[in-house]
Amino acid sequence: MKLNLPMLMSAAALAFACSAQAQTKWDLPAAYPATNFHSVNLQQFADEVDRASAGKLKITVHAGASLFKAPDIKRAVQTGQAQIGEILLVNFQNEWQIFGIDGIPFLADSYDEAIKLWRVQKPVLEKKLAEQGMMALYAVPWPPQGIYTKRPINSAADLRGMKWRAYSPSTARIAELVGAQPVTVQAAELSQAMATGVVESYISSGSTGFDSKTFEHLKFWYDTQAWLPKNAVIVNKRAFDALDKPTQDAVMRAAAAAEARGLEASKFTNKDSLDKLRANGMQILPPSPQLKADMAKVGEVLLKEWLEKAGPEGKALVDAYRK
Repeated sequence: MKLNLPMLMSAAALAFACSAQAQTKWDLPAAYPATNFHSVNLQQFADEVDRASAGKLKITVHAGASLFKAPDIKRAVQTGQAQIGEILLVNFQNEWQIFGIDGIPFLADSYDEAIKLWRVQKPVLEKKLAEQGMMALYAVPWPPQGIYTKRPINSAADLRGMKWRAYSPSTARIAELVGAQPVTVQAAELSQAMATGVVESYISSGSTGFDSKTFEHLKFWYDTQAWLPKNAVIVNKRAFDALDKPTQDAVMRAAAAAEARGLEASKFTNKDSLDKLRANGMQILPPSPQLKADMAKVGEVLLKEWLEKAGPEGKALVDAYRK
């Protein structure tokens, strides 16, 4: 049988339509630069899903808050504006206290402790997200948090009056407790805020410090190892349920791999970013005994306040973690 040109074009169009119908596209908004280790891990996750699903699910990563700003990503996933997204859990503590447990200073102050905390937090978190029509795929901790300042500090009193970047309820509360001046600034705007003098100090990881070129504006970082907050990748449950079983399995396998890979990347980034900050003229310093004692007291206050707000659910979680 000889096919003419119109018939060939029709067959090609039909094949393309079937292919397009079989392919699902998801948008994944993220708040951090494309070069950040979290974002690099997200792209690897998306690539693995593409390969494992034989191209049936394509995930486009929108890094650097280019699609939604950090505080809006969770709502975007919940409402289906984005099918999947990465959030910093502590950003949503005011909505539900359990989101902020890994932002309590000195509760979990090492990678091992952060992993232990995630094991007890995850089942409770999954239940809450399910109520909101979402699922948690995986989580990766940031490197330990230290204090960036424009001038040397020996105690918490030296932070008094300093303009302090707040990006979560706990970081804002720390500012209040030490007498600093809290200014809400998300990661995407941090470099500009420092350049214009809006921010003179903040607490974060070496990774954020290097990404935002903090060394151009602030010259001191104190390794307080205050906490290791986590980024979590969440997905809209209806979007996930609409996938066929093999594609769902591909997503979950890629998520497990991303969680393990992300942890190792965080550990590497911690050392690497501090080395880079040092090479760019920043002084990387241990906290003085006084500063360490002062920040421990801040941690005690924040834990007490968090437990009062979190109630029995929060107490049970802390008790389970401390076993």
